[in-house]
This record gives sequence, structure tokens and C-alpha cells, in this order.
Amino acid sequence: MTARARSEHAAAKPHYEGHRQRLRARFLEAGEEALQDYEILEMLLFAAIPRRDVKPLAKKLLAEGNGLWGVLTASPARLESWGLSESVAALLRAIAIAGLRAQKGVLIDQPILSSWQRILDYCRAAMGRESKEQFRLLFLDRKNRLIKDEVQQRGTVDHAPVYPREVVQRALEVGAGSLVLVHNHPSGDVMPSQDDIDMTRAIVEACRPLGIVIHDHIIIGANDVGSFKGLGLL
Repeated sequence: MTARARSEHAAAKPHYEGHRQRLRARFLEAGEEALQDYEILEMLLFAAIPRRDVKPLAKKLLAEGNGLWGVLTASPARLESWGLSESVAALLRAIAIAGLRAQKGVLIDQPILSSWQRILDYCRAAMGRESKEQFRLLFLDRKNRLIKDEVQQRGTVDHAPVYPREVVQRALEVGAGSLVLVHNHPSGDVMPSQDDIDMTRAIVEACRPLGIVIHDHIIIGANDVGSFKGLGLL
């Protein structure tokens, strides 16, 4: 190939090909701290969108999702409304779920009370940006080790129905000696409502005859966390 031909070939290559190579090299050489959030998102999009400059798209998605985790945890419908195909939306959701499962895997069989900040971080990641209320149960054994984590109920934007009998039944099925109750407030306000207080008391009373202890009831907001124990309500 002549020098002229090489020059014409280089000119014909999309400008983003060199950018992708440079970004990957910077990531591998300097680590994650060398990249901004939109660049991390670009790298995720490279595999799904091979023939397009994805930098403008990455920046748009961060603005729409209010940050990287907001993009990854957005519903497929929201991702598609921001201009992504079904396959790209599925990839981003799969990445978020993989991260959450890896985070949970680290916590399972660990003493929960000595890993409390990790528990809070996990719950915030799992529930903090949900648009509807969820009620989650963290099941602990008699040594306060986390043995299971389940979403027991899903509800509306301001209510998730919870039935104490079902909580007790599931705790017995799992073999739990104690529980941590968790639910999210999509409004962001992490103060418990009177309904939250009444429901928690009903669960405590239902569990007491069986020796099942309720360690705390955590309320998750997008940017904050509330605790019944911290408020003196447990």
C-alpha cells in the first residue's frame, strides 16, 4: 500500500475508532479513576453499538438518568424512550443486575451487624431509584448471618401491601432467627409514615411468640436512608 493509499484509508476510517482504542488504553493503563462517568458508559456502549460515536449518547443518558447508576437501573421502557434499542437496554440492565448480585454474594453468610454499611449500600443500590414501593426482607440465622434476601411485595408509588402472617411464614420456611425489614420511598422522604409504624409493630408482635427478632426497619430514598432503630421506634 502506497503512502497515499494509507492516508486515504486512514481518512476513510470513522473518527471514533481511534477514540475507542485510546479510551480502552487509558482505562487499562491508568485505571477507573482516569475516566469520567460518561467515558465508563461509553465503554459499556462500545460492545452494543459498534458503528457509532457514542460519546454524545453517553452524555445524554447521564443527563436523563441523573447519573450512571440511574441509567443502569432505569427500566427497559425508560431506556428505550431515551433512544436505545431493546438489545442495548437489555445489556445495561444486565450489567446493573450483575453488579447487584455480585454485591449480594459478598454479603451472604456474613454477620450482618458488622457489615451494616455494606448492607445499606446494597439496599440503596437495589431500591433507591425504584419508581414504586418494594418491601424487602433480609433473613438472618441465629448468628445474625445473612442467609437470604427477598423482595416480598411490590406496590404503587406510595404503598406496598405487607401482611405480617406472610412475613412470619416465610421466615419459618427460610429458617431465619431474625429479620431486617427494608422498604423504599420513591418520594425520597425517608421518614416513616404512621402506616409504616403500625405495620412494623404488627410484624414485631407476630414474630415475638416464635422468637424471631426484628433488628431494624430501614427506609431507602434516592439519596438518604432512614432507620426505625435510629429513630427509637424499635
